[in-house]
Amino acid sequence: MPQTPSSLYPPTIPPKSNGLVRVPGSSLTSTDKFLVAASSLTIVGAVAWVPLFYAWAYKKWKAIPKHFTKKRALYGALLMSIAGLAITGPHRSKRFGEYLGVRKWKLWKSWLRFIAFEVVQSVGGNDATNQMMSEENSNSGSNSSYINENVVSASSETFDMKNDQAILAVIPHGIFPFALAFATLSEEGERAFGKFRPVVATATKLVPILNTLISWLHPVDASKSNVDLALSQGARIGMSPGGIAEMFEGFPKPMTHPDDECAILNSRKGFIRMAVKHNVPVVPIYCFGSTKMFKRLQFSFLEYLSKMLRVSICLFFGRCGLPIPFRQRLLYVMGEPIFPPAITEGNSTSESSEEFSRRVNEMHKLFCDELVRLFDQHKDSYGWGRKTMRLL
Repeated sequence: MPQTPSSLYPPTIPPKSNGLVRVPGSSLTSTDKFLVAASSLTIVGAVAWVPLFYAWAYKKWKAIPKHFTKKRALYGALLMSIAGLAITGPHRSKRFGEYLGVRKWKLWKSWLRFIAFEVVQSVGGNDATNQMMSEENSNSGSNSSYINENVVSASSETFDMKNDQAILAVIPHGIFPFALAFATLSEEGERAFGKFRPVVATATKLVPILNTLISWLHPVDASKSNVDLALSQGARIGMSPGGIAEMFEGFPKPMTHPDDECAILNSRKGFIRMAVKHNVPVVPIYCFGSTKMFKRLQFSFLEYLSKMLRVSICLFFGRCGLPIPFRQRLLYVMGEPIFPPAITEGNSTSESSEEFSRRVNEMHKLFCDELVRLFDQHKDSYGWGRKTMRLL
């Protein structure tokens, strides 16, 4: 679908915002396009080509005459060694990723130009934050003066968005989680959001190439126990609360419209429960454009099978019908940090108590309200004024 000029490269920082990072997409080169296409085929397409490679290699092994026992044994051992190293090799560690300087790879610069990566901080909350943002916007030529009346916590006055412990909730997931990926993978993402550990689905361990890349980022498995442990150790984490299920929402699903942008949140309170339990804030981040980088074919049984197996089984495509994404600008809008509500005096803090449930529900509502505010406040500047957010 053709994009409006404002959706691709708006001439100014969106209103009511403070620009943090911007990578101009106009500087995209032919080399950048080649690197994006090649790396996407290698990484995103690995779910298809790696199994095909092993199937081809196995067929070649089977074709070796049985009386060539040494050749069959050598070929089989080589194939098993390659598979074993790919799954459990010593290269799959955070330390190895740091040694390679994975976040500094020029490849990501090409990707950021391809998606015209931009991060803005929405102005709102308390007077101190508003005053600071107002001064910064004045220096950058912006006339923003918006104040969010949904006060989340006075603690936000002293909260360090890049260093203090928090849960970064990046929405939506998209068919492929590009939004979460580039928030944690690139130096520009680190400059905007600080370093954090991405929470990834257990199923990513089954995706060759991608699982190795993820292992270099010190990920957290999406199980409750692992997330709980990471937060108890003081980690900053980032996640897409909608998860695999969110891949199947929105058009072309029946009863949806192309102008619907969906976020699965109504039944997703686990990340809020973790925030309340560990007394850490949740930072809502909406990424415009992340649902448009691939298109998918609608098959209801694949959605059912994916939810049952907790593995994404989705038929999707990009340019030329390949796993090469369509060019789409990604605009990250970061909202106010939302802190756990105060404990009512004299009430129990147990996770099974009514007081704990009250705090979770209250914080969850604040999060949903803030996310909708971010979407409605910035959709016009992105060129999506006709679109509506649906919380499911």
